[in-house]
Amino acid sequence: MAVTVRKPREKNSTTDEDCSTICLPGHDAKIAKLAYYKAENRGFTPGYELEDWLEAEQEFLL
Repeated sequence: MAVTVRKPREKNSTTDEDCSTICLPGHDAKIAKLAYYKAENRGFTPGYELEDWLEAEQEFLL
């Protein structure tokens, strides 16, 4: 799943191209990989999936 980040439109744009988004396709994949390693370190104990994802997301964004 690709993540998009919106940027402001330029007022006097002369192109027909949509310049309003920037795609970051590897964002979710990298977070998923970090979350997987967190789960692996815990022995894949169920019930911590969201916590793993949120912690991985915070680490990725820092």
